[in-house]
Order: sequence, then C-alpha cells, then structure tokens
Amino acid sequence: MNAAIWAMQAFTGLSTFCVLLLMALGLAIIFGQMGVINMAHGEFMTVGAYTTYLLSEVSQRWLPGLTNWYFFLSIAVSFLLAGAFGLLVEHLMIRKLYRRPLDTLLATWGLSLIMQQGFRSVFGAREVSAKLPDWLMGSVKPSAAIDIPINGLVVIGLTAALTALVFFALFSTRFGIDVRATMQNRPMASAAGINTARVDRLTFGLGCGLAGVAGAAFTTIGSTGPTSGSAYIVDTFLVVVFGGAQSLFGTIASAFSIAQTQATTEFFMTGSMAKVVTLSAIILILMVRPQGLFALKVRR
Repeated sequence: MNAAIWAMQAFTGLSTFCVLLLMALGLAIIFGQMGVINMAHGEFMTVGAYTTYLLSEVSQRWLPGLTNWYFFLSIAVSFLLAGAFGLLVEHLMIRKLYRRPLDTLLATWGLSLIMQQGFRSVFGAREVSAKLPDWLMGSVKPSAAIDIPINGLVVIGLTAALTALVFFALFSTRFGIDVRATMQNRPMASAAGINTARVDRLTFGLGCGLAGVAGAAFTTIGSTGPTSGSAYIVDTFLVVVFGGAQSLFGTIASAFSIAQTQATTEFFMTGSMAKVVTLSAIILILMVRPQGLFALKVRR
C-alpha cells in the first residue's frame, strides 16, 4: 500500500510537472533568450484555458459531433490565439522596452492586471470547467491499488510531443539558428544579416503560444478562473531561474525537480508549507550555484 501511495504521489507530481514545463518552455524562450521579464505570462495561459472552455461549450450546445474531438482543436486554437495576442503585445509594447528588464516587469505586470479584469468582465469571477470528452475520463489500473487518470496520461503525451517540437525548432531549423545567434550575440547576428527585430517578435509570439497550450492542458486537471495563470507565474519563474535562464535542458530538469518535490512534501504537510520547503531548498542551491543547474557556455 505504501508503494501505491508513493506511485500516486509521483504521478501527481508528473501532472504538475507537465503544466509547469509547458509554461516554463515559453517563459524560458522569452526570458532566457530575450531578457524580457513577462509577468503576464500566466494570463496567456488563462487565454488558452478559456479558449478550451469556450470550445467545450460550443461543442455541447451547437456541435455535438465535435464533443469527443474538440480538445485537439482547442490545443491548436489556444496556441494561435495566445500567440497572435503575444505578437500584438510585442508590437505595441514590448519592442519599445528591450534591454530594460525592470521596465518590462512593470509594464507586463500592469498588462496582467488588465487581462485579469478583462477575464472577470467577460467570464465572471467564478471559476468554470470545460467538459472533458468521454475518452479523457476514467483511469488505467496497472495494479489493484493504483489508479492513473487517463487525462494525466494525455497531458504527459502532449507535453512530450511539444517539448520535442520546441527542441526541433530551436536546434534543427533556420529559425532556431537565428534565435540562438541573436541570443548569444545580437550585434554580430544583425551584422550577419539576421533580422533580429523579426526574431524577437516571433520568439515572443512562440513563447506566448506555448503558454496558451499550457492553459489547454490545465483544463484537464483544474478549473479556470481570472487568476488561474497568476497562481503559476511564480513557480514558472522559479523553474526558469533554477534550471538556468538560457538552458532548455535545465528548464526540463528544474520543472521535474520542483514538481516532484512539491508533490512529495504535500503528502506530509500542508500545501503552503510544501512551497516553503521547496523554495528554501531552491534558495540554498542557488546560493551555491547562482547560474542555475545548467549554465549556457558562450564564448564572448
């Protein structure tokens, strides 16, 4: 029985890990690659969550034939809507604040408050939940004492697929070469003919789109409210900083470590105390290794 309890807690940690990783991948690209502190990143996740909720309502009321498949559509639409809104924010606000991290922090914090109030005005203050398709309900029983929710397995598969796509885009395409060159040496990248302004714009949009997908995944494990995204923003920044601001490998390792630590400690103490223990451990490690778990080595 003890082994079963530990297995269930580990799987709970994996579910949290998936949402954190999807959020952190987008933030790692924006913060690590561009130096922009996007405090509204959680609200882009909420955009994806509300998009999934709306598609759920539409499929139930007017398109019942789409009920079992709307979730796949919501992933794509959440990415496109959050990414498009991210492009708009970058064009109207962020591009004027590059290399001014404190200004981006204040500006995006204000944007997050505006977006939260917008969500309240449109959807109300109460939390809402998307109706999951029938195939996402239920659980798998590898043993008599262990129940693994199917929706959690789907989120794990989605996270693995998107992580692989992000790595492919950044390390095997021309866009990825432009992003990494701009991040490592912006003046030299510009001199080599790379349109760094375009790279910044697309990178910000990609990061926000990934947050939108995280919102779609979040609807399978929790309800959505105006402040749902803000509840994850601190943990997401912890993941990026702890893993190394410019390392995607570090982001994955950090998200896994933090999620599993919180899931395990929550079994023995309250949720608040579990966060205190996790944060204290991270602070101690960063005091010894301030560059994070994985530091990007770049010749200057």
